[in-house]
Amino acid sequence: MLRKALVGLVAGATLVAPAFAQTVDELIGKANEARGGLDKMKAVQSVRITGKMTMGPGLEAPVTIEMKRPRNARMEFSIQGMTGVQAYDGQQAWGISPGGSQKAEPLPPEMAKDLENQADIDGPLVDYKAKGHQVELVGKEKVEGTDAWKLKVTLKSGDVQHILLDADSYLEIKNESKRMVRGSELEVESSIGDYKEAGGVLWPHSIQSGAKGRPEKQVLSFDKVEVNPTIDDGRFKMPAPKPAEAPKPD
Repeated sequence: MLRKALVGLVAGATLVAPAFAQTVDELIGKANEARGGLDKMKAVQSVRITGKMTMGPGLEAPVTIEMKRPRNARMEFSIQGMTGVQAYDGQQAWGISPGGSQKAEPLPPEMAKDLENQADIDGPLVDYKAKGHQVELVGKEKVEGTDAWKLKVTLKSGDVQHILLDADSYLEIKNESKRMVRGSELEVESSIGDYKEAGGVLWPHSIQSGAKGRPEKQVLSFDKVEVNPTIDDGRFKMPAPKPAEAPKPD
């Protein structure tokens, strides 16, 4: 559920791409094999991931992420005994603020678009052409001293992200994106790692995200990944508002 990107060097990539021994489709194929192969990845119909979200010194929140095909996603977290939710049922994105009225409400357009992009259980590289995405090979760059292949992914929605694959393991180790936050465009980068196997597929167990150039980071650390748990479709749908209570007689 969880990745995004920004700076595109399309002209430069076009000029140097022929010099690369790897092609986009070859890199994506190796990335899929690195995680366990397309057959095992597509056998995953649902997933439940549990762990904690660290948002600063002394501020931790238990978190549960659920995803289900075709495009359902839900993240639930608890802060000081209050529950927050962000969910998408394939059509509507909604949320419950832990510090608000505890009523389910539609998410703002920028948050809804972000959640919709993340609801793809396979990620944007799998079957990217059928999904209407475009992928370009930008080149190689260093990620904390590690060589990585950089792919520019233009989603069908028009959003752009860069996915960086470890040049040895071909696993995704970094993701970059732009997103709108309270009306302002923010450059976000995520470091991805600690891959572990569940259901024959490798899943990252650590995701560290934050605004580019800023020290503050949000860290997701996962303890457990359940593959193909039973998840009711109703988990992803926005609850209907509760009827107003009738006034009590005097």
